[in-house]
Amino acid sequence: MKHIKIDPITRLEGHGKIDIFLNDAGEVANTYFQIPELRGFEQFCVGRPVEEMPRITTRICGVCPEAHHMASVKACDAVFHVEVPPTGKKLRQLLYNTFYAGDHTLHFYALGGPDFVVGPDAPAAERNILGVVKKVGLEVGGKVIEMRKRTQEVIKMIGGKQTHQVTSLPGGISKGITEEERKQIEQHCIWFVEFGKFTQQVFNDIVLKNKAYVDLILSDSYNLKIYSMGLVDEKNRVNFYDGKVRVKDPDGNELVKYSPNEYLENVAEHVEPWTYLKFPFLKKVGWKGFVEGKQSGIYHATPLSRLNAADGMPTPLAQAEYEKMYSTLGGKPVHAMLATHWARIIELLSAAEMALDLARDPEITGTHFRNIPTATPTEGVGIVEAPRGTLTHHYTTDEKGILTKVNLIVGTTNNYAPISMSIGKAARGLIKRGTEVSDGVLNMIEMAFRSYDPCFGCATHAFTGRHALEVRIFDSSGELVQKVTRS
Repeated sequence: MKHIKIDPITRLEGHGKIDIFLNDAGEVANTYFQIPELRGFEQFCVGRPVEEMPRITTRICGVCPEAHHMASVKACDAVFHVEVPPTGKKLRQLLYNTFYAGDHTLHFYALGGPDFVVGPDAPAAERNILGVVKKVGLEVGGKVIEMRKRTQEVIKMIGGKQTHQVTSLPGGISKGITEEERKQIEQHCIWFVEFGKFTQQVFNDIVLKNKAYVDLILSDSYNLKIYSMGLVDEKNRVNFYDGKVRVKDPDGNELVKYSPNEYLENVAEHVEPWTYLKFPFLKKVGWKGFVEGKQSGIYHATPLSRLNAADGMPTPLAQAEYEKMYSTLGGKPVHAMLATHWARIIELLSAAEMALDLARDPEITGTHFRNIPTATPTEGVGIVEAPRGTLTHHYTTDEKGILTKVNLIVGTTNNYAPISMSIGKAARGLIKRGTEVSDGVLNMIEMAFRSYDPCFGCATHAFTGRHALEVRIFDSSGELVQKVTRS
């Protein structure tokens, strides 16, 4: 049995490796997507005051601290049974939509985009942001840098810091914005919308006009028929900050729609011995293994799944692109996982539009932006849509607000099972008897996980006091002959 290893995998946040085993006929027998890193946030937060969590949990990730900041503070709102005043909520949403637009920019141009802009089989040294700039020109590179710069300026203005924000507190936010700041933010948001429109055009010119790329997106190697999860507002439109979690089956029918405090009734987590990351699944369907279809409880929580789960977008420009995507790809739902890149830039445009609407809202400069908690703290759940998937923070405290239990289901954790399945399907589709396994072929296997924009620094939280270790020994035919475990 031949063993092919991709270690480390590239263009993602965190660490991981892919093991591909070929049988004697030269075809893929099995694949493993292994996460070797371990974090312990759920455990080392126990014993701390719950109000510290919106500041502490931003340290989970330097790429998407805003997502943990918001999920955490929403959990704290629930723990303290306090309502956030409209101005405080809108300031949080303004920060969050700005972050969304900036984060999706990062992935599209620097992480996922090189596979399409430069080409999936281009030399490895060119498949990066510098290769993208070389291909599309310095002007485009300048726009990307300017977009990131402007989003960081708005985030700092509202969140107190460009990274690891500090201003959201139980009951609201610690400071408001002045009219002068609002005008500055409005000008930035106008620029965001124009950048979102520009990015749609880039995708149209480079990807949609290239038949080979469209065929690749629609190919069976990158198709996965599973459930779709996403947060929706009262009109069942995509919402990143608030609403209910909606799940649709592979045929596009609603399975369930639940409030944050009902997540444990709907989601459970499966464990495998060969990785530190857990595999969430839908309780109503159950864990049936790594299989597709309605009979399997596996779901994805991605930009594509959010669009599949919703009935539309909340903003007009994004709604037009939403309709174009489904029309182009054969109707709703779409199970072509590479189309997640298209869904991502539709969300980028929607986030920019929503940020501009909020910047022009008369209440955004209000002075009542926080209600001080007075109730005895107990238990609370906060859910937002992180760019990488539905993010859940669940806190339980004693009567003094000291944490006794913490549970996190991170965006990427939701997607671990479908990522593993996508990698296996891509490998089987690309590696056949006699295939020369080139760098380009391995990169196209990596493309299967890049569409999910995974963050494994965020996602691994199980902690037992010391690192678990399992050594497995296989014979030449691929049979497991010995397993040694330390836990």
